[in-house]
Amino acid sequence: MRRRLMEQELTSEGPRRGSGARGKRRTVTVNVAESPIAWLHARGHLDDRLFHAGEALRGDYERAQLSPNVTMRWDPVRVKTTGEQGLSATERQIAAKARFDGALAEAGKGLEDILWRTVCAGESLPEAEKRLGWPARSGKLVLRLALERVADFYRIR
Repeated sequence: MRRRLMEQELTSEGPRRGSGARGKRRTVTVNVAESPIAWLHARGHLDDRLFHAGEALRGDYERAQLSPNVTMRWDPVRVKTTGEQGLSATERQIAAKARFDGALAEAGKGLEDILWRTVCAGESLPEAEKRLGWPARSGKLVLRLALERVADFYRIR
């Protein structure tokens, strides 16, 4: 896992992004390259099953290339060899999109929002709660419920 450590101000809601240590403020060093579910897993808030379910969902999101493109695609040209068997790149992308859509459908209405924000977009739980208009500290419970359903979809035991 990558490490990108940054000193951030510690507030009552957790580390404040984009602020440096000034004066007598309390600060904390955080790894800004760590995903929200990896952070929760590392601190014992998510068990292995739920963490792996989130990673499977994020993997399908990335393989399906669902994130917005900012610029032109610079993927290397693939050279077909005799060792290449199975699905083509386009077929793998379509299969990942189908799995991703199926996992979100399995999570159910209302739970896909927190899944997408924390697992795919990488928003912290307090940030996702605020944007969804939820009460503070409610996101962890809802995320756990959503990840339970996603783990069932991916058949993670």
